[in-house]
Amino acid sequence: MTGSKRADAGFHIAIDEKGPYLVYGRPPLAQQFIMNNDKGESWYFQEGKHFSTESEPTALCRCGESHRKPYCDGSHKKAQWDPSIGDTEDRLLDNVETTRGGTVDISDNRKYCVFARFCDAEGGVYELAEQSDDPEARRLAIREASMCPSARLTAWDTATERPYEYKYEPSLGLIEDPAIGASGGLWVRGGITVQRADGRTLEVRNRVVLCRCGQSADKPYCDGTHAAIKWQDELEGEPKGETVPEEVY
Repeated sequence: MTGSKRADAGFHIAIDEKGPYLVYGRPPLAQQFIMNNDKGESWYFQEGKHFSTESEPTALCRCGESHRKPYCDGSHKKAQWDPSIGDTEDRLLDNVETTRGGTVDISDNRKYCVFARFCDAEGGVYELAEQSDDPEARRLAIREASMCPSARLTAWDTATERPYEYKYEPSLGLIEDPAIGASGGLWVRGGITVQRADGRTLEVRNRVVLCRCGQSADKPYCDGTHAAIKWQDELEGEPKGETVPEEVY
């Protein structure tokens, strides 16, 4: 995707055809809790417990049934899930809808919605984009689109036609969503390459979310099903660490 930089070659995730995500390069891995503002709206992420990725590869559960999450314990062999991977030739900017604004446009690919709800705050990202001649509305529109962990939403400067992106180091997040009582997907940040078992590489992105509950209809991507089924990974941990975002584009 335009605006996304590929991480160093050592960082990559290989998707086992019938099993886990195999993580290489030892990227940091931590819980990322969706935190609300004083209006009860999704507003930022806060780190929780950290998990080791020192073993290489580190096998992370993608069936949702492991008893030692986030790691794979072989439960996928007996789990009731469909491990098959769909069409990964799609690109994020294929078939997008665009909301035109004064100084900011918003591209929206609904296929990649993970139900994080950052776009709902302060009246909504689309309305803010339409009002983006106002500096505060512009700032909020950019922020809300950039907070979308899957990049379903991206803010674009109308003058330069370039996207806004937070600068992420190669890293992984286990999304937790206390407000709805569910755990979310695997948040892959900083241009880490993701590839299928046959070696085909998915589109490299600065931010993307992969399914952890095993029930997404769009594997390997998260499609928000975890929210509907109230899937929980039951990991210990509390939001006591650093917060995202850092206000740099």
